[in-house]
Amino acid sequence: MPHIDNDTICAIATPPGRSGVGIVRVSGPLAASIAKNILGLDPTPRYAHYSDFTGADGEVLDQGIGLFFRQPESFTGEDVFELQGHGNSHVLASLRDRILSLGARLARPGEFSERAFLNNKIDLVQAEAIADLIDSSSQQAVRSALRTLRGHFSRQISLVIEKLIATRVDIEAAIDFSDEDISVISNTRVEQSLADILEDLDKIFEGAQQGAILKQGMNVVLAGKPNAGKSSLLNALSGIDSAIVTPVPGTTRDVLTEPITLDGLPLNIVDTAGLRDSSHIVEREGVKRAKLAIDQADQILLIVDQLTHGQDTVSADTVEKLLASLGLIGDASAGIGSLLNRTTLVFNKTDLVKDGKTGLDSVDCGGIKITVINISAKTGSGVELVREHLKCRAGYNPGTEDVFVARQRHLIALEAAAELVKSAIQNMDAKSPLELLAEDLRLAQKELGAITGEFTSDDLLGEIFSTFCVGK
Repeated sequence: MPHIDNDTICAIATPPGRSGVGIVRVSGPLAASIAKNILGLDPTPRYAHYSDFTGADGEVLDQGIGLFFRQPESFTGEDVFELQGHGNSHVLASLRDRILSLGARLARPGEFSERAFLNNKIDLVQAEAIADLIDSSSQQAVRSALRTLRGHFSRQISLVIEKLIATRVDIEAAIDFSDEDISVISNTRVEQSLADILEDLDKIFEGAQQGAILKQGMNVVLAGKPNAGKSSLLNALSGIDSAIVTPVPGTTRDVLTEPITLDGLPLNIVDTAGLRDSSHIVEREGVKRAKLAIDQADQILLIVDQLTHGQDTVSADTVEKLLASLGLIGDASAGIGSLLNRTTLVFNKTDLVKDGKTGLDSVDCGGIKITVINISAKTGSGVELVREHLKCRAGYNPGTEDVFVARQRHLIALEAAAELVKSAIQNMDAKSPLELLAEDLRLAQKELGAITGEFTSDDLLGEIFSTFCVGK
């Protein structure tokens, strides 16, 4: 466990700018004496003192509420003092400087949360949830982050670890008493326990995966030829006129990103320049940026003008020729697999086609199923199909219970733990030496312990907390 600095830290805990309230936070052994110097009285723990905030010469720097919390009954587990004054940057700076003159130092980013973790007030998952709550971009993400902050994710991990420990005890006992018959063990408690643990890990992973989607969202790029209706679809999906729409091909010459939410799922919708050869230097740069955005996209909506394409049946050959004509692949085969896996064909302008109908279809391209959606971005017909399709491609299920905010490292650790448990099951089936089972389960427990911070390197902790706000 990393060393806890035995000094006093302070930071302005509210964002820069003007507001009704501004907060300066202090944590450490000098918190009580700093409070007495600024408030002019011995602070009563967990009591709101309305008072002047004074400088070294007795000058009133501000007035407001002073709160003092005695260790360990505080967020950090240390003595904590908080000044709630007026949200003016000059006022807050003067209070901060006054506190620094009384022996505190400036806090590093995330140091308050780091001290809470090191003092066992919260685990690492809960600490990360604080930052995720602040960064949440939807109500669903907020609820998931709060669920994680309250320990829901951690409790599930802890229950699995307890089962792992109990199973390891059985296996270690069998190793120590080798005269016992392994078949007796495998056919009873251990075998069932491993199956239960694997089932628990699958359920946790499902909830964590949904939480990761809520946190990270999905980058969706609108691509296609000029005047196919990319900007119109962006406006239809976002519900506002974010992009300029004109009948002139090449109106969009840069990459325009519009963040939206679909039932709580955060999406970054990226409108790009029309893909075509051009002699205009600005448009060429726009096409270059469009292709870069396509390369980095999680999902690509390839917009096709139905007036130009006609109403012929879409085939694998037409899809490949279309991609090649846009310069997205060099020929009909090179590099197409990765692109097709991320691509949805959206045939636009059904309102201008005789007997044009909106709807959903698909085409098989070398074993890869490509979804085809017919819409009218102008009238909005079929746009809801696009929304539902994007949620489906993201694997997003807003009705999933037990969703909690998760990070990529959590998913990696859960997958690794599950694979180790599967390895243990295989070793049991193969009647392998018990030592192999024991090692699999030890490593699985270590992977899960890394999620909550039970087994975590100092380097990882530094990386995690460095992304926090200074006042957290």
